Amino acid sequence: MFRSFFKASLALSLFVPSVASAGDQPKQLVIISFDGAHDNALWQKSREMAAKNGAHFTYFLSCTFLMNQAAKKAYQAPHQKMGKSNVGFAQSDDEIRERLGNIWHAHLEGHDISSHACGHFDGRQWSEVDWRREFATFHATLRNAWKSVDLEEPKGWQDLVNHGIHGFRAPYLSATPGADMIAAEKKAGFTYDASLVTKGPAMPVEEAGIVRFGLPLIPEGPREKPIIGMDYNLFVRHSNGTEDKADSKAFEDRSYAAFKEAFDKQYTGNRIPLQLGFHFVEMNGGAYWRALDRLVSDVCHRPDVSCVSYSEAIPIIEARGKLQEQTQTSGL
Repeated sequence: MFRSFFKASLALSLFVPSVASAGDQPKQLVIISFDGAHDNALWQKSREMAAKNGAHFTYFLSCTFLMNQAAKKAYQAPHQKMGKSNVGFAQSDDEIRERLGNIWHAHLEGHDISSHACGHFDGRQWSEVDWRREFATFHATLRNAWKSVDLEEPKGWQDLVNHGIHGFRAPYLSATPGADMIAAEKKAGFTYDASLVTKGPAMPVEEAGIVRFGLPLIPEGPREKPIIGMDYNLFVRHSNGTEDKADSKAFEDRSYAAFKEAFDKQYTGNRIPLQLGFHFVEMNGGAYWRALDRLVSDVCHRPDVSCVSYSEAIPIIEARGKLQEQTQTSGL
């Protein structure tokens, strides 16, 4: 069953979306998330985008971005060499200090701070013990983050770390088959997982006490070929994963059209929550962030739409009685 503290946290949130709109039609939920959550300029940009449009986002933080070059020597992911990370580490204490400020203020603004583990490794073959080790490193890094750069932590930081980080998304959307990852998530105190991929927008399912969400496949491009609703996947399709600023506007327009079509289908239909994922990297000249900004500016102000975090979405979905018991496709 869903955790009762989601209801309490929702009530205390700075932005509280209602469950239903006029005519008993439920609000269309839009759930925007960011993986990695490292670049400080994009922290600022995303927070400003949210504030301008009355939205809340979910940030899946990679904890190596709170480790400087000295601290990285002590980090060892399961089955990896000491000091290795697929996404690197923070470059300086000042960078970490600014990032901590962004994380804390995003939390105060009502956004969801969640886990993307640490070094961004493919954990498909990891055991429960492996996942528990990586989760322990994540939490220990956050608990000591302010002290590690000689800053006094704000009151409430430890409560956030120990009780306020509810969700996890596996790097590469690479969820461990079977129950190992779910068991480790539960023991680490997580209550939702956002590592799945679904054939289209779908309600979450509950598995062993963990609420599991999936990024949907959405039609995109002239032939409307399905693609995961995530900026990196669009980047690979549009330019084979190679930066192409010359065609940035065309990529933006294609992406916005895909996002809007996926939104409209649910908005005029069953109003299943629409989930879209992004990274703290402006690929193809920022095409995908601009498409996101256009979507958020268009839909989040509507009275029958709520742009919410995963933690906020859960009690709304629960109140609708829409928790599904259906098979979903694991992460790609």
